[in-house]
Amino acid sequence: MPAVGIPSTGGAGKSYPGKLTPFVTVTCIVAAMGGLIFGYDIGISGGVTSMNPFLQKFFPSVYRKKKAEESSNQYCQYDSQTLTMFTSSLYLAALISSLVASTVTRKFGRKLSMLFGGLLFFAGAILNGFAQKVWMLIVGRILLGFGIGFANQSVPLYLSEMAPYKFRGALNIVFQLSITIGIVVANVVNYFFAKIEGGWGWRLSLGGAVVPALIITIGSLVLPDTPNSMIERGQHEEARIKLQRIRGIDNVDEEFADLVAASDASKQVEHPWTMLLQRKYRPHLSMAILIPFFQQLTGINVIMFYAPVLFNTIGFGDDASLMSAVITGVVNVGATSVSIYGVDKWGRRFLFLEGGLQMLICQAVVAAAIGAKFGVDGSPGDLPKWYAIVVVVFICSYVAGFAWSWGPLGWLVPSEIFPLEIRSAAQSINVSINMIFTFVVAQIFLTMLCHFKFGLFIFFAFFVVIMSIFVYFFLPETKGIPIEEMNHIWRTHWYWSRFVSDED
Repeated sequence: MPAVGIPSTGGAGKSYPGKLTPFVTVTCIVAAMGGLIFGYDIGISGGVTSMNPFLQKFFPSVYRKKKAEESSNQYCQYDSQTLTMFTSSLYLAALISSLVASTVTRKFGRKLSMLFGGLLFFAGAILNGFAQKVWMLIVGRILLGFGIGFANQSVPLYLSEMAPYKFRGALNIVFQLSITIGIVVANVVNYFFAKIEGGWGWRLSLGGAVVPALIITIGSLVLPDTPNSMIERGQHEEARIKLQRIRGIDNVDEEFADLVAASDASKQVEHPWTMLLQRKYRPHLSMAILIPFFQQLTGINVIMFYAPVLFNTIGFGDDASLMSAVITGVVNVGATSVSIYGVDKWGRRFLFLEGGLQMLICQAVVAAAIGAKFGVDGSPGDLPKWYAIVVVVFICSYVAGFAWSWGPLGWLVPSEIFPLEIRSAAQSINVSINMIFTFVVAQIFLTMLCHFKFGLFIFFAFFVVIMSIFVYFFLPETKGIPIEEMNHIWRTHWYWSRFVSDED
């Protein structure tokens, strides 16, 4: 019985028959839930580090600095390399495990990487929930990082291979939407668990990560493998049957033949890392490095990691700061939904440039507002309610600008532009650069806040200007262009055409 769905066609003269079937829709939504573990962790770590019982137990020096009446410099109350290592150690672990995950994913399939991701994240959540010493927290964070590395490597790849061509962009961004939902859930959890009498709510916040871990673990066991992965491992007949089911039709000959040809071609490439250095791949390598580099230097992870700490620093109480983080999380989810709707209508460049301008204006206003009240000595005095509202509104506007531009597009655009023969290596570089700079920014942020004061927002605003100029002059529009014809955009570009010839 044929499945009922939305007709899907390929581009560039190729038209693969098939539909967006309920089977594929449900499969992709379940797989995208892998983003929950990343999002939950981003939201939970900042909230927990603003809870006094947690600081008192594991980071007493930070707690004393925060509570000491003589410490009036609000900028420096959280400046602790040990506290920062608690947050940022995860991203170093994710960087390492993503390199291992690429081999597991290629040789054993996408599902196994997702399963490993869920199990490792589960183990880290248990260890953190029952932690008694700082080393247990750090080890738990490293296990969480290993889990995230496996999940972030395999889930986007799984989505790309399962989704029909026409809906690939939107279904990929569902992964980013899942991350933002995880952030909101974590912020809500922190808000309520912080109120628990006895001061042990932080254990539930950290241990609660077992829930998204179980979702991705169980999901990996029940999800079907992708036809691409089956073909890659020599299971051709099973792959044809699976492709017929996920497309909802019997005639999949053309798409199946192309998948086999693509797999055969990729096996001919022995040294993709060496190929990346060839002149004709200069634009691809540049994008694989600069897009994730710029994505981290928007300052968004600073806001999302440390939103409760940040709001506490600018004068909100502990409770109010967690509530403000919930608000920014909801804005994040809503704005990512806007990107899903508009990415194939308005184009990538429009969203990049509009989001950049919006972030720049908001960073300038927040820097001015904090600078006017806190000055350079970090002593704000009494903060009026209208002031707090203004700061929250502009931070929310900043989050929205990121969430419909650099957030999802920072992952989507690199995945679109790499040709098959270098796709695996280039994507590894993309993920690695992202994790390296996530780690660096997380590790030095609190120290920078202490020394740069309100100038920290100006620091990130400077990079928003640079990245917007880069997009305007060097990133061609990729909307509506089939992946196999993407090379055309480089041959016709005013700058990149000098590296990519017609023969290439």
